[in-house]
Amino acid sequence: MIEISNLLTKPQLPGNYFAYNAYIKGDLELGLLENRLGARLLGIPSTLLDAIYSGLEQETGQATRLVLFNCGRWWGKNFYIRFCEEISEYYGKPVAQMEMVELIQCLQQCWKTHGWGTFDFDAQYVNAGLIILITQNSPFASVAPQGKQPACFLEAGVFSSFFSRLTGRDLHCIQTTCESMGADCNRFILGLNNRLQVAETWVNEGKDHETILQELRETS
Repeated sequence: MIEISNLLTKPQLPGNYFAYNAYIKGDLELGLLENRLGARLLGIPSTLLDAIYSGLEQETGQATRLVLFNCGRWWGKNFYIRFCEEISEYYGKPVAQMEMVELIQCLQQCWKTHGWGTFDFDAQYVNAGLIILITQNSPFASVAPQGKQPACFLEAGVFSSFFSRLTGRDLHCIQTTCESMGADCNRFILGLNNRLQVAETWVNEGKDHETILQELRETS
């Protein structure tokens, strides 16, 4: 039997830090969104995302992907800093001491709670120096213009920056499938920068995810 005194004196295991009902605080009358620490959150309407894509396309043309990717890298750097600060304080230990499965679960819930869709992590090719990242219901893919190439450049930049800082290695990220092209999910391949540069050419050539993955494994 559990002693009531133990419940009152012993520290309790922390729950899910990014649980939606606990993490998101709002005041509809004032139009404010905050996280559980009181930091302001920004709700971005789909019309603004659509305007960003169309505006960049008109102003920069083919450079749109590079602009969005670099914006994602900047966003990813700041996101990583905030993410690590929040979960380190909540769980009482630095990110470096967390189990990888624990860290990934936090990132998955964080991604979902912030309204970026769902996020999954496939490590079956990690011995080949590659990590597969999978997102679904991406707000970026939902407004991206339909084309013959993946369009979640901003997300790719976020992943590149976030995992580069997490691992201490210069990592690059390419997208191989996209919901904007009718795919069931968005697939990203993460690996060393000098190794993935050539894979961008394969994406531009229209090669599918499995073919690109196989060629990368053969060149490892």
